[in-house]
Amino acid sequence: MPDLDLSITICSWNTLEDLRACLHSLELVRDEASFEVIVIDNNSEDGSPQMVEQEFSWVRLEAMSVNLGFTGGHNHAFPLRKGTHVLPLNSDTIVHAGALRRLMAYLSEHPEAGILGPKLLNPDGTLQYSCRRFPHPMAALFRNTPLGKLFPNNPFTRDYLMQSWDHDSVAEVDWVSGAAFLIRGELLDKLQGFDPEYFMFCEDVDLCWRAWKAGAKVVYIPDSVITHAIGRSTDKAPNRMIGRFHRSMFRFFSKNVVPEQPLLLRPFSLFVAGAGLSLRAGFFILKNKIDVIMRRLAR
Repeated sequence: MPDLDLSITICSWNTLEDLRACLHSLELVRDEASFEVIVIDNNSEDGSPQMVEQEFSWVRLEAMSVNLGFTGGHNHAFPLRKGTHVLPLNSDTIVHAGALRRLMAYLSEHPEAGILGPKLLNPDGTLQYSCRRFPHPMAALFRNTPLGKLFPNNPFTRDYLMQSWDHDSVAEVDWVSGAAFLIRGELLDKLQGFDPEYFMFCEDVDLCWRAWKAGAKVVYIPDSVITHAIGRSTDKAPNRMIGRFHRSMFRFFSKNVVPEQPLLLRPFSLFVAGAGLSLRAGFFILKNKIDVIMRRLAR
């Protein structure tokens, strides 16, 4: 039998101050469950491993010599766990009082639930849309694109982000953000963790897709609250992250969505998805490069 109720796995890459704040928040709620914290440091160069060793002796540190990515880091930690259930957690999060207790209580009371997502807040206290519908090509066409700016209230983006709902009630959802979620241990073992083909991005969408296929529900729990500062690691290499995101999204479509379509439509769907995502990624990368040039000219 596992020694603890919960294992919290944190994957970190050059986020020293955020990681410190995250671990401090967990230190304050150690009475809410019997849990361990495993930090997987992906070869950081900012002193993060040394900080963990010196300031949080109760935390288990796994210092990698290479960057395993979000997926590889957590998959490395999962077999090492001593907890029955697992909570992958971003290093740029702050866990509020009561959040862990609420998640663990719901999981215990609802055997049909396999993955639970807390309410995520931005650092300014506003709602972060952390539970969503599964991706749809029309949502990709409008979300964060010039077309989306022309039609900010388009139904495709609103449906994808579930914006017609106030996010203040417990609800079954398609998927929840990988920044913080609780997964039942036996389900995690059955699914064999994250798909290792995702270095980062969309591994949470894929995991929730597979959870639903396995007969487990994905549920959003709004009275479990965690603050999340989006992109503290990914902002360090934006164009590379844009490429990774779109490659991961293509894998999700080609692996999960396309096989459910009629056989004759699959080649066409793959072509459209690949071309559309490539154009979308190219647009954002070009925009970033132009923004850099304009900032330099403005000096």
